[in-house]
Amino acid sequence: MFQLLFVLFIIIPIIEITVIMQVGALLGIWPTIAIVILSAWLGAKYVRQQGLATMQNVQAKMAQGEMPSEEIVTGLMLLVAGVLLVTPGFVTDVFGLSLLIPSVRTAIAAYVQKHIKVNQFSAGAAFTQSGSGNVYQHEAQEQSFTQDSKPLSHHQGDTLEGEFQRKD
Repeated sequence: MFQLLFVLFIIIPIIEITVIMQVGALLGIWPTIAIVILSAWLGAKYVRQQGLATMQNVQAKMAQGEMPSEEIVTGLMLLVAGVLLVTPGFVTDVFGLSLLIPSVRTAIAAYVQKHIKVNQFSAGAAFTQSGSGNVYQHEAQEQSFTQDSKPLSHHQGDTLEGEFQRKD
């Protein structure tokens, strides 16, 4: 963790300053400043545009009852892209602009998903389809323990019945 913070706060600014000085020597001071400001403005504009589209996708999936995990990862990458693009410098702008490309985000998300363990529901609940509609079915046998590690009684088979009315 220390190495990562060291790179973020020491090495990257040194690289950015070096690149800005080289571009400034090549193009001049005002074009360099204009490019840095223009890239921050355009980056913020595109991050906002893609972020709003991602938010609409999240709302659509939530309305369908699906988990928008892919959209959440996309939103996080867009947040990182926005921070990189608003940070003055050319190197961070290149990384920020690359995160605005959907295929790059998809590749990064696939790589991250391969290396992250996902916790499953501890209760082991499942939804099954019956003739009258969706029925919740509890499949796992849970045991509750006290501090003495003695199992407490677990009520199996209790059914709650009731009516509901959906208000949209």
